[in-house]
Amino acid sequence: MAVQTALAAASPASAAVQSSAGSGLPPGKPLRVKPLLLYAIAQRQEKTSWRPYGGLKSRADVDQEAKRIDAELKKLAAQAEFPIDAAPASLVGSDAEAAEAAKTDSDAILLFASGGPVEWLDRIVASKKPCIMFVRHRSGPVYLWYEIVHWRYLRRNEDEMKPTGLAVDDVVVDDYADVLWRLRALYGLKNAKGTVCVALGGLQSYSGPGAKFGPVRAKEVWGYEIKEVPDAEVAKRLEKARSDPAVLQEAERLAAQLLAQPNVTLETERRHVVSTFVALHVIRGIMRELGATNLGVSNCMGSLIRLLDTPPCLATSILNDEGLTAFCHSDYTHTPPGVLMRWISGKPSFVCNSHIPHHGMISFAHCAAPRRMNGKDFEPVKIMTHFESDYGAATKIEYTKGQTVTCIIPNLTCTRWQGFRGKVIDSPSNDSCRSQVDVAIDGDWRRLLTDMQGFHTIVTYGDYLREVGYALKKVGMGWDNFSA
Repeated sequence: MAVQTALAAASPASAAVQSSAGSGLPPGKPLRVKPLLLYAIAQRQEKTSWRPYGGLKSRADVDQEAKRIDAELKKLAAQAEFPIDAAPASLVGSDAEAAEAAKTDSDAILLFASGGPVEWLDRIVASKKPCIMFVRHRSGPVYLWYEIVHWRYLRRNEDEMKPTGLAVDDVVVDDYADVLWRLRALYGLKNAKGTVCVALGGLQSYSGPGAKFGPVRAKEVWGYEIKEVPDAEVAKRLEKARSDPAVLQEAERLAAQLLAQPNVTLETERRHVVSTFVALHVIRGIMRELGATNLGVSNCMGSLIRLLDTPPCLATSILNDEGLTAFCHSDYTHTPPGVLMRWISGKPSFVCNSHIPHHGMISFAHCAAPRRMNGKDFEPVKIMTHFESDYGAATKIEYTKGQTVTCIIPNLTCTRWQGFRGKVIDSPSNDSCRSQVDVAIDGDWRRLLTDMQGFHTIVTYGDYLREVGYALKKVGMGWDNFSA
């Protein structure tokens, strides 16, 4: 099934979304989690070492632990801000049960490794499903694998780590909060993979490497399906829309509704806002027909601004606020991180131009910026002309001072992402792209200065560096965390 039926058929109910501050963005497909309790009940033997570590000493202990796990996961799912479908815990106490567990139909496996041999773990991990191992120390009863997972499984009784299919970051001790952020990463990954993208006007990248590698890597790594829609098709649909009184009347109504919202100031001609909603009527129709949840727009300052009679800045802002992803340029260097961050965070992201870091800070700017940055409420906005063209409707957002943000910069060859945590210090009004934000860098800003790659940056409210790094390891992407 497509992501929530392509997010309610490309979010046609714009009016409802515009007035729904506080309701949150639409959720994606639930993460299906299967808990497995691995155990071995030792039998007493005379004058020999017969029992390993572990507090589960009888089948009654095991059954009680399974019930406890089910209750704990039910509580965890209720606390999560994303949908988790946790199945009942299954017991693995034999080779046959390990083989059957490896066939489980789920998105992720939670291994509660209280006991059992290496071979059971190998069988389950070999299923290639993402596995998180949970072991008990202080939460008790103590698990055998709390003692031996590092040296016996991850290092195979040697000094160096071995490629077992399970990494040190896949092991959690006691704390379900550490399980939750890993599940959040896997939920984001599940919903980001297989994204259907509309490339309005064809493909366009900011760089030669991005043009060469972006679409290929988007398909190979992320499973994207990219559907190019030529300008001629957009022009035909726009002509039809502009000749339809019902479409024009609805565009007028939606423009009036938007401009009547609190914290919205109009500093361009109203007709550009109306043109935006006519354009959105056409864009949503295309996305709905193609089953797409992502939009990229090419030739913004060429053919597209003339076709739409406005740059697409306000249109992409509105689509992002509805829960879709829509970015300036059909550039598949910044699209995968923008999509992944939408699902990991449950919030829209600001895809923007980076500047040179200095004095522990960095600036970002773009004319296409969402307002619903915390995923629920709308930030104050001035609807202005697009800066370089001084035409149409674009958004200047006032970002919340002191807000923690995650900043992701993908490189142009689409092999590595860089990231850091920051804090909003200002939303200036320089002579540059309309939405501007100055961010204090929480981390090694001098290393960022010397090592920074890429150009476009994805800025998201909140701290999701752990989730991003964890997700990237699952798809074989490189990751530099400057806030580590």
